[in-house]
Amino acid sequence: MTPAIISGILLSPITAFVARLLLVFMFLGSAIAKITDFAGAEAEMAHFGLSPPWLFAAATILTQLAGGLLILLNRATWLGAGALGVFTLLTIPIAHHFWSMEGPMAQIEFYFAVEHLAVLGGMLLVAILAERTRAA
Repeated sequence: MTPAIISGILLSPITAFVARLLLVFMFLGSAIAKITDFAGAEAEMAHFGLSPPWLFAAATILTQLAGGLLILLNRATWLGAGALGVFTLLTIPIAHHFWSMEGPMAQIEFYFAVEHLAVLGGMLLVAILAERTRAA
């Protein structure tokens, strides 16, 4: 049985908001960084072979901002989590293809890929919880 104080914390809307903020913080921060340095965002896309770079930079910003805000505001959470989940999953073969690398870089990229899978799990959980609370 969960202690009452822990249950109170877990059921608090403030805790839920902070959890959603922590989940989307990296996406919102990345989008803001790309907006403030769009040339850098284009260079990043070009580095990964994405063409045209401006289109992929704009799509990345839109996905990160819209998905992050939908989750943060708990509105159409399934859509925001789905978009960010697919985005996160796609970054593995595009940017973290550890299987084609050797040595320490392969290990680092493998860890990034595993972390991305953990974020995908977080996206699934936030969508599940949003649906359960909406249906309740």
